[in-house]
Amino acid sequence: MFLFLVVAMVVVVAAVTLAVVGGGGSDSGGVLPEAAPEHLVDPLPATRPVGRADVEALRLPLAPRGYRMGDVDDVLGRLGAELAERDARIAELEAALAGVQARAVGGADLFKDGSFTDTPGEEPRS
Repeated sequence: MFLFLVVAMVVVVAAVTLAVVGGGGSDSGGVLPEAAPEHLVDPLPATRPVGRADVEALRLPLAPRGYRMGDVDDVLGRLGAELAERDARIAELEAALAGVQARAVGGADLFKDGSFTDTPGEEPRS
């Protein structure tokens, strides 16, 4: 009985091996076909800024030891550049808003009513 199980196991392993390798009459010579490397299918858009949906939909291709380093570097570089550009634009807009608010608070009417003094403690000019 034990001998029968060993023989059956060897036959099954041989059949699976031949099926995977493709032996027996295939013109590839029993060698597995070469798989093409995965590439980034849907890269980040080049014609417009990257949005949240673009990042959520992004799927990086896998390599034997994780993700393809070149694709990851490209995506991180693009996202870093866009974030730096947005940070600069936000700073520019905040500075412009602060200038507008300063003009609105201390507008041109501040000096017309004569209540401004040159030195503290001095009476307002009339």
